[in-house]
Amino acid sequence: MSAARPVAVSIGEPAGVGPELAVKAWQRLGSRLPFFVIADPDHLSGLGVRPVPIDRPADTAQATLSGLPVLPHDFASPATPGQPAPENAAGVISAIARGVELVMRGDAAALTTLPIHKKALIDGAGFAYPGHTEYLAHLAGVDRVVMMLACPELRVVPATIHIPLKDVPEALTTRLLSDTIRITDAALRRDFGIESPRIAVAGLNPHAGEGGAMGFEEIALITPVIEALKAEGFGLTGPHSADTMFHAAARARYDAAIAMYHDQALIPIKTVDFAGGVNVTLGLPFIRTSPDHGTAFDIAGTGRADPTSFIAALDMARDMARNRAAG
Repeated sequence: MSAARPVAVSIGEPAGVGPELAVKAWQRLGSRLPFFVIADPDHLSGLGVRPVPIDRPADTAQATLSGLPVLPHDFASPATPGQPAPENAAGVISAIARGVELVMRGDAAALTTLPIHKKALIDGAGFAYPGHTEYLAHLAGVDRVVMMLACPELRVVPATIHIPLKDVPEALTTRLLSDTIRITDAALRRDFGIESPRIAVAGLNPHAGEGGAMGFEEIALITPVIEALKAEGFGLTGPHSADTMFHAAARARYDAAIAMYHDQALIPIKTVDFAGGVNVTLGLPFIRTSPDHGTAFDIAGTGRADPTSFIAALDMARDMARNRAAG
């Protein structure tokens, strides 16, 4: 897959901030990073930039010189900011599938997805997946994918994601943690160009269990997984107390951190770089990034959407594509 090919962008929920983000990204990036949006051109009109319809991804570089390249995609209804239309749910879903098809056959270097609104997709089209990531895994035909949140200063991977905190200990298994580490290591090598990844693994309990005084998951589960993978040659340390893992000096000692649950991973990265964090799906046969925020219906159509995270997602997608092509 050539990194010179453009990045495909699925528009996500057109009633959210996606259209505005696409326009603002084009205004800031110009031809520096060619991308095209899979969308209804009418949903992108009236935002101060001319949508330029293209027939194929290969037309992106030329089109971006005069406006925002758009690969036209059918949506049933107009887009009203802040008010998702159930009739557009099928268009949102099929735009994602079209983006996957384009990257899988090599017409685009990577896929960057703008935010969806799960309830709107359920209400309008009976969407059967917990979210974007699970749908992408289904389309790609893979059983296990991993969510990474990344910025220049930190990469974090939660082993468990959107489950209640009380369910985390039961959800953590040897296979889950081992698979998460293996997938992360492979992605650091292939997509981030790190020859010998250093991965720090957090404990679950305060002070990483403090020798069993504050919990036994570190002794019974986390340490055995770490030791088994170290014996295979993985560059792992831990389990670490999570409260000492994320200051600047600690971050310099690893390339990615494995956290045990959602907030253990997301609090530090959103503290380090709230606006610029990127969501990366590891374990897919193609590159997928997305901004680390939602549809923001409350500010849709107001001109206040911040494109920082979306632009960072495009930059990361391009860089990952280059690394994968060079590997």
